[in-house]
Amino acid sequence: MGFLKLANIKKTIYYFKRNGIKNTFLAVLERCTTKKEAYTYANLSEDVYEEQKNYLFSFPCKFSILVPAYETKEVFLRELIESVLNQTYRNFELVIADASKTNCVEKVVSSYTDERIVYKKLENNGGISENTNAGLAETTGDYVGLLDHDDILTKDALFEMARAIEKGKKEGKEPWLLYSDEDKCDSSGTNFFEPHRKLDFNLDLLLSNNYICHFLVMKANFMKRLRFRKEYDGAQDYDIILRGVGTLMREKGYEKTRNEMVCHIPKVLYHWRCHEASTAENPESKQYAYEAGKKAIKNFLLNEDCYSSAVVDTCHLGFYHVLSTDKFEGPGAIGAFGGNVINRRKIICGGMERDGITPFKGKKVYFSGYMHRVALRQTVDVLDLRCIEVNPKLMKLFEEVTGMEYDRDLKTDMFCRENYKKTEAEWIDLSHKFSQKVREAGYRLVYNPDYVYKKKKYLSVTRKDGAV
Repeated sequence: MGFLKLANIKKTIYYFKRNGIKNTFLAVLERCTTKKEAYTYANLSEDVYEEQKNYLFSFPCKFSILVPAYETKEVFLRELIESVLNQTYRNFELVIADASKTNCVEKVVSSYTDERIVYKKLENNGGISENTNAGLAETTGDYVGLLDHDDILTKDALFEMARAIEKGKKEGKEPWLLYSDEDKCDSSGTNFFEPHRKLDFNLDLLLSNNYICHFLVMKANFMKRLRFRKEYDGAQDYDIILRGVGTLMREKGYEKTRNEMVCHIPKVLYHWRCHEASTAENPESKQYAYEAGKKAIKNFLLNEDCYSSAVVDTCHLGFYHVLSTDKFEGPGAIGAFGGNVINRRKIICGGMERDGITPFKGKKVYFSGYMHRVALRQTVDVLDLRCIEVNPKLMKLFEEVTGMEYDRDLKTDMFCRENYKKTEAEWIDLSHKFSQKVREAGYRLVYNPDYVYKKKKYLSVTRKDGAV
């Protein structure tokens, strides 16, 4: 694990060069004071492995695992192939699109006799998107799953995907795009760490970061309709996810997309390998990818008629802020923005809620938290009325539900709660009631980390980066 420690030092140096001494100090302080999770990935037991292999699906489907390969190391490629061949769900094909100049990939693939392996030698290396499109043309499955040429699938990856699809079909809501949780592994493929436990479909978080990432599975005809775009190389997966989500929202509606078309499987099904050249371990190795990611978000916003929107980098590579002068317009209807309530020690003591909890409670407001979510916009269930800005279209609803006039702070447009004396419990109760009515009216609630309330004044509402 010595390399990983060296990599952390390198990342800290890169961070300092980009963000300066203050932000670097806070980032190092957070890293040093945050207790790391004790994480162990547990392989399937033999009993579960056999049980899954013998499971009879009512709605079986065929998966095409698509791998664009280029000069892949033999040890990595063999581990990838074995991880696919060892799937408990057996109805699949492994399509390898090889753009290598040498025969290193072909030599490894030719040592396998499994007819489900489809090898395609590409005449030219057209870049990751064109190579992936060439492999996509060879697929014959109902769904296509993307696998990087040096990563690994868990044994139950396709089984869990197939079970989620079957469940959706039985309920009359077949998913078009599915994704799972993931973790990282070292070069040996035996040590696992940094599990990424993802949220269910969250549009605003997706516009801040490609949190969906791996393991991504999409209906084959839908992926072939979208295709990968060369001008987004490095962030081609992010681009196709955003375009896919945007297309579904326009054709099926936001609520149907969120509740039926996009499916999150809250289980680690993908091991993202870390080595010196990988983006997972060395973010600076693909700086162009982060620029392409920013470009993909801009394209999404343009398609959704957010002409006044812009996208800027945050302190963290691959994480972004969307800026806009028409803050309540755009994809889906935004009912309100809200942020954190903090105490005198700048500890978050209230704010947004998701799934019945206040996830950032107890954290320092200047820390970014798990997967930087404290510092990222995201869709939430409840916003705290003590730190909220309401869509002007919903002012009447606000007054009807809360019994208070929306006294607007002239500098920030936020609700000026200082004119009303209520207990903590009363504020929380009203926050829940209003948030529920907003969601029932078809609007979504958005957490914005730049909205902060402390004592009797608002802090940081004049965003230094202009984010809204």
